[in-house]
Amino acid sequence: MYLDCMIKIPEAPGKISLITKGNTTYVRYVAERVYKPDKKYTSPNHKVIGKLAGASGDLMIPNENYLKYFGALDIPEIRNNVRRSSCIRVGAFIVIRKIMEDYKLPDILSKYLGKRDCGLFLDLGAYSIITENNAAQYYPDYAYNHPLLTEKMHIYSDSKISDFFASIEDDQRIGFLNEWNAGRDHREKIYISYDSTNKNCEAGEIQMVEFGHPKEDKGLPVFNYSIAYDTYNKEPLFYEQYPGSIVDISQLQFMLEKANGYGYKHVGFILDRGYFSKENIGYMDKCGYDFVIMVKGMNALVKELVLENRGKFEEERACNIREYKVFGTTIKRQLYATDTEDRYFHLYYSEQKASAEREQLEAKIERMKKCLDQWKGQTRTIAEGFKTYFNLEIYDKDGTFLFAREKEEAIIEEKRLCGYFVIVTSARMSAREALELYKSRDASEKLFRGDKSYLGNKSLRVSSDEAASGKIFEEFVALIVRNKIYTCLKAEMKKLDKKPNFMTVPAALSELEKIEMIRMTDGRYRMDHSVTATQRTILNAFDIDSTYIKKASDELSRLLYNCENERPLED
Repeated sequence: MYLDCMIKIPEAPGKISLITKGNTTYVRYVAERVYKPDKKYTSPNHKVIGKLAGASGDLMIPNENYLKYFGALDIPEIRNNVRRSSCIRVGAFIVIRKIMEDYKLPDILSKYLGKRDCGLFLDLGAYSIITENNAAQYYPDYAYNHPLLTEKMHIYSDSKISDFFASIEDDQRIGFLNEWNAGRDHREKIYISYDSTNKNCEAGEIQMVEFGHPKEDKGLPVFNYSIAYDTYNKEPLFYEQYPGSIVDISQLQFMLEKANGYGYKHVGFILDRGYFSKENIGYMDKCGYDFVIMVKGMNALVKELVLENRGKFEEERACNIREYKVFGTTIKRQLYATDTEDRYFHLYYSEQKASAEREQLEAKIERMKKCLDQWKGQTRTIAEGFKTYFNLEIYDKDGTFLFAREKEEAIIEEKRLCGYFVIVTSARMSAREALELYKSRDASEKLFRGDKSYLGNKSLRVSSDEAASGKIFEEFVALIVRNKIYTCLKAEMKKLDKKPNFMTVPAALSELEKIEMIRMTDGRYRMDHSVTATQRTILNAFDIDSTYIKKASDELSRLLYNCENERPLED
């Protein structure tokens, strides 16, 4: 990342050189010399520390490598002499600011970050939501044509932003999470959806980043990131960050303790199949928590349930859960031999799922068959997975593979199991209620999708543990706001006769970005035109009308005029 300043090229005799690629000339520094035994000489290890700037040839724009090898710079943290765009985009900003204020985020964050840093923190959240990007180097471009929440709408440099994330302390993050959760619903019973993902890391020596079990393997080290989500009130509650080598199933008990510490007593948990284990269920029983959990795979217990009940409910109208296109029934029994509690097994059948799984099974067997045909007459080790569907004939003396026969009965039995799935609950409820609860995870799943796809957070590009923690904290707060945008739009769309394509979060924000103010000859910003019918429909989701927009834009016009002219704020 290049810093927002120009400096003289450092004096380091014999270690500084220039190299031109395209239209850019880079400044290189010999960081070290490496001896190569095969060639019997030392070779310089060049690092680019900046790029040439200005016509004089003695100035450059430094990057982070410069800081590594030459130490800190006195870089201005506020972009000076920056005149804002003559066209300011205000629509999405007004909506995001209102959500932040409704949640009292400025009040809570200012307690722990201070007023100045709170403004920058929230601006970075708005930036990631609106632009679907979190790269610090592009933030000044966003600030150029948007209102800001910083004091006097200061535009901070990208170098200040990098330093800012690293400056956020654990006490500040923990203080916010404690206060945020203290203000959530603790009276009504709620179900908390808990899910995790992992993120790649592309820079820095970060302790929590390890090679683990990535859900999207790019060959990079990862860290794990999980969110607890209140499905009743549709709000993120808290998050966790932990090393990439720790598997989801072992982290759950630590999360349950944290939920208890935040004061959530009257709760149940909705969990994906990755958390299904005897130990985890026992721990939830011990804590007195109800659970709704998808059973992992087609294990022996599920298989037994399916075979016992197959043909008994799949065509019964009373078992038809139409909105989800499945049939469901409930069976009461224990989870395991030593289980002392009654559990409720909700067995479902989907014709659509059955058809897709049968097709996938046939395709897999066909691929295996082609491989086996190619291996005839060869001496090789064949993976155990092939033995599930094929009897393999091997010549004993030298291990030559001769031929294979399909295990017809095994394949037929597996096809019979296609289309079935099981949800287990600790509390008594119907198959419909259990499925509705589990499907309420939809919002938290979309939360993760929004995090990676729409906040620019697939990878972490930071150089320290402190910066990583600070950026994850900012990301969580941005998710709170973006989730509210999503739930408001979804609720509003249910009221509409038609389902317009502009009511998704990206489409709605893109449309709101068209609400603009332009700078006139008197230096004042004014709205370019009235709000359109499409924009009014979107704004209705947030209880905002044209009058609200006009009042907010007049306020922003006054603030922008005073900031640009360095005047005391007018009343």
